[in-house]
Amino acid sequence: MAKLSAKYEVLYIIDPAQGEEGIQALVEKFKALVQEYGELTAIEEWGSRKLAYPINDLTEGYYVYMTCDAKPGFPAEADRIFKITEGVLRSLITAVEE
Repeated sequence: MAKLSAKYEVLYIIDPAQGEEGIQALVEKFKALVQEYGELTAIEEWGSRKLAYPINDLTEGYYVYMTCDAKPGFPAEADRIFKITEGVLRSLITAVEE
C-alpha cells in the first residue's frame, strides 16, 4: 500500500541581502507551499549565521528550519521551487523515519 503522507525536515538558507521584508516574504511563500502538500508541524527561524564556507562570495545566511507531514510529491516540488527562487542559497529536504 502506498504511503499517503510522510514526515520531512526542511532546512533552507536565504541570502540576507533580501532584507527583512524579503526574507519574511520567502518564509511565508515556503510555509504556503508546505500547507499545499500537507501540514506544517513546526518552523524555527534560526536567523543570520555564519556559513561553513562561502557561497557566491557570501559568508552569512539566514537559516530557516521546518518540519512537516506532507504527500510524497512534496520533496520534488519543494526542491524545484527552492532552485528557481531568487535569494535561496541552499536547501535540504530530508525524509524522517517513523
